[in-house]
Amino acid sequence: MLKSDEVFFEHYCNTLPNLGNAELQELVKTVSLRCFGKEFYHSAFFNGRLQTTGGRYHLNDHHIDINPRVFEKYGWTELIDVIIHELCHYHLHLSGQGYQHRDQTFKELLKKTGGSRFVRPLTQENHIRKFIYQCLVCEKVYPRKRRMSVEKYCCPCGGRLNLVKERKKEAWQNL
Repeated sequence: MLKSDEVFFEHYCNTLPNLGNAELQELVKTVSLRCFGKEFYHSAFFNGRLQTTGGRYHLNDHHIDINPRVFEKYGWTELIDVIIHELCHYHLHLSGQGYQHRDQTFKELLKKTGGSRFVRPLTQENHIRKFIYQCLVCEKVYPRKRRMSVEKYCCPCGGRLNLVKERKKEAWQNL
């Protein structure tokens, strides 16, 4: 995104009283005209059911869903980057070009318009390992979130696994 676009969008977004679906629709139309020089003819909505993705472009009816947590957590800049990303899918799909993440046309258009390839993390992942297994032969440690059958699985060296530690529910909830 050009510096002039950043200034424009910051001023534009600060004039919006609140951000609902109607304001999002207008913002998507403005971003489409400003960054792509093309109209956005379909609908854009906030979708609170999206968990880890910033947005989604629907191939069947061409509407765009945006995760409201992007704006709540990171603000206008990240929201506009997600909108640009989804509009890349939109405009390339409607023009019959490669619109998927792996396509070179998508990568080039995303770079040209200044959108982001990925959204920053929206949820806190629970990286707590409740179960720790250890090989009885080579003593390699295997931390796991879920319990596993020591009769069914073994270490790559062929050794048997042994449950070394199991965190109690109260202990890991307080972390």
